[in-house]
Amino acid sequence: MAMVGGISPIPMDGSQNSAAIDSLARYAVDEHNKKENGVLEFVKVVSAKEQVVSGMLYYINLEAKDGENIKVYEAKVWVKPWLDFKQLQEFKDIGDAPDADSTTGS
Repeated sequence: MAMVGGISPIPMDGSQNSAAIDSLARYAVDEHNKKENGVLEFVKVVSAKEQVVSGMLYYINLEAKDGENIKVYEAKVWVKPWLDFKQLQEFKDIGDAPDADSTTGS
């Protein structure tokens, strides 16, 4: 459970939390693609944190594929479930995926 104003890690253990975070990560990639006319493909969630604001602010580190390159991105998604509100606040490239060299098949 996140404390008000504090940022708390979210365990990624295959639970319902993981499915919800995967869904938010896919949403973030889709929204980024719409805004930037991008072609990123969601690969997986690397880590996630949450912060109680007016709703929840999720900080999601995810891997996405751009052509043959897999990179890590940080997405910030603001959610207010009682208003059916979800908005991508930020989406930025934070570097190459740790095993990016092994994905090229060489």
